[in-house]
Amino acid sequence: MKHRITILAAGLSLSFAGSAQTPPAPAAATNATAAAHAAPMAVRPIVLKAAHLFDGRTGQMTSPGLVVVQGQKILGVGTNATYPDGARVIDLGDATLLPGFIDAHVHIADDHDDDWAAGIYNGMLRFPAEQAFHAAHNAKVTLEAGFTTVRVVGAPDFVDVSLRNAINDGLAEGPRMLVAGHAIGSTGGHCDSAPYPTNRVIPATPMEGVCNGPEECRLATRDQMKYGADVIKICASGGVLSESDPVDVPQLTPDELHAIMSEAHSWGRKVAAHAHGDRAAKLAVEAGVDSIEHGSFVQPDTLRLMKAKGVYLVPTRMTQVWVNDKANTYPPKIGAKARAAYNAHAAMMKNAMQIGVPIAFGTDAAVFPHGLNAQEFGDYVDLGMAPATALMTSSQGAAKLLGVDKETGTLEAGKFADVVAVPGDVLKNIRATEHPVFVMKQGAVVRGGK
Repeated sequence: MKHRITILAAGLSLSFAGSAQTPPAPAAATNATAAAHAAPMAVRPIVLKAAHLFDGRTGQMTSPGLVVVQGQKILGVGTNATYPDGARVIDLGDATLLPGFIDAHVHIADDHDDDWAAGIYNGMLRFPAEQAFHAAHNAKVTLEAGFTTVRVVGAPDFVDVSLRNAINDGLAEGPRMLVAGHAIGSTGGHCDSAPYPTNRVIPATPMEGVCNGPEECRLATRDQMKYGADVIKICASGGVLSESDPVDVPQLTPDELHAIMSEAHSWGRKVAAHAHGDRAAKLAVEAGVDSIEHGSFVQPDTLRLMKAKGVYLVPTRMTQVWVNDKANTYPPKIGAKARAAYNAHAAMMKNAMQIGVPIAFGTDAAVFPHGLNAQEFGDYVDLGMAPATALMTSSQGAAKLLGVDKETGTLEAGKFADVVAVPGDVLKNIRATEHPVFVMKQGAVVRGGK
């Protein structure tokens, strides 16, 4: 073995030596390249104008609206902002300028299919590389809908990690993404695969997020973080769109929860808990979770505990509405769970709003088609939330939960130029968020602006 390594090293040395003998590039080309690196072209400033502006920080509307962008960052906001020389002016007319939307609960690596069984079948037949192309399409659609930052809470085969890296490297177009890798849960739980015969589908392991006992769950957490997870997602309770588990039953023990939380938090990662049931949510909150996702059956005492501990509720309201409307198209077990969760969810959300639980905008995109995410704003308002408060669940709630509030979420000088424009006065018509006329991510125009 030692001799093989020596021979390989010698071969590599010869290879590098051969490369070194390649004739140098012409001097003119070399000088041009050096000059390009030494003096990059200046980016032309952009001035965005519209009838209204909602900055996402004050909760107030100002008129007229103006945002000055230089490169990736906001240079100034408001009518007192200085116009840079040679700026390109984009006048959006009767529209509202808003911070780019933030969705704290998406599954960009998964596809929506109105035919539940066909969706499972098609997904099983795709290799990870093929699924990555689907994920890239979903990311682009999501960005064009005005969502400049998202948190992906579970994906197979680390497709979400790969897509995040591709977007960061400029190889794909999509929102800024914080990703979880595989969601973590117990055997037979919502984060496990369907109950396929074991001789046909290999059961999942801690690497794929399935764990039993605190040490396996600690290992599963470490595996996700090793391979690039920004956040840890767990399934603390059963789910709606999984056949084998009751929707409201706890699926992780206190010891398992503590193992996951301690490991994730020691790495500086937050933990999001899928939890429909009250007991499951309470156990997760007591263990130190950072957010409760869905929360359909959560009771006022647990909501008060969430408020006291600063635990966010990510309601995914539009998913509850969607699955209830589609309940008859699912297998009977799933349809029954969908109706039960929907019937409890509105009361839970009204209690959460009354108690003052911090709420972060999140949708569960992939349960419905990607790109429809902004319907969540209107669904909050339908439950009695003020339009400005609904918008702040993104600009304040989701931004703070994701830990990106110092960089994005509001229209302020020095932050990333993540900007959306929607028709008219958004506080008079919250559903205008579903029809963006302009989208900018980190200073780059994605939609509109011609």
